[in-house]
Amino acid sequence: MTMSESHHEHASRAPKRELPASMVERMTLILDAFDDLSSRLTLEEVACRTRLPRSTVHRILDQMVRLDWIDHASFGYCLGRRAKSMGEGDSGHIRVREAAAPLLHELHMTTGMVAHLSVLDGPDCVYLDKIGGQLAAALPSRVGGRVPAYATAGGKALLAGLEPEQVDALYPGPQLPARTERTITDLATLHLELNRIRRRHGLAFETGEATAEMSCVGAAVRSPASPVAAISLCGPTRPGHLERIAPLVADAVRTISRALYPELDTPRRNRAARTSGASWSPQVMERMLATQSNGWI
Repeated sequence: MTMSESHHEHASRAPKRELPASMVERMTLILDAFDDLSSRLTLEEVACRTRLPRSTVHRILDQMVRLDWIDHASFGYCLGRRAKSMGEGDSGHIRVREAAAPLLHELHMTTGMVAHLSVLDGPDCVYLDKIGGQLAAALPSRVGGRVPAYATAGGKALLAGLEPEQVDALYPGPQLPARTERTITDLATLHLELNRIRRRHGLAFETGEATAEMSCVGAAVRSPASPVAAISLCGPTRPGHLERIAPLVADAVRTISRALYPELDTPRRNRAARTSGASWSPQVMERMLATQSNGWI
């Protein structure tokens, strides 16, 4: 018997691997394929890791995307909101809150404005922390409370970190309920605003969109894969004030992001930071803020 014939005979006698019978088992295999909360995989990589047929994986992934267990964007697939909340539980929010607390206090003491820490939960922002002294009473926000993300600076900063298709999935209707007469109320205008925020390197503004006569500037704390929380400063509307304090918010979210995710602080990034010490200078801020729409500031 030749070697090839022997190998063929051995393979024919080897027990065939049976595919998991239940949908729960197959979903579990797919979730286990993602090594951590920031993993990004293509369809082929998921099929290879699970050893399930590609067509089966594609069908199940589509269902899991619709149910928010998986996110699908231009780079492929990653864990969705439900999977991440199960993986981190309250501990993920605790870590963010602990890292942000001293900076929220510092922002409030420096500016006199109300400092918020919020996270995205479906189409809404949920407040994890609020520091504001006497001014805090003038704002309806509260720890544990929620507000439509598109109506706040912090929420818009978080939405700007998502793919446009993910934003569409959060707000399937063309019209968005208004909080005030200045709230963005249609999806097309929201996408224009999110594009402006991306061009401003993540800085978001709102004037009277969530609460009349109150303004806000916010930016997102980021993991290597996606935004995880937002810091914002809110107070009475004063012309030009948000633009002056925006660099403080930008510096705070960078500090928190690097504290939570040290891998962001690579030597290349350090060199970039040293060679661009004026990255938040008035001149650069002026160029960034020139991209804003006068209708929303």
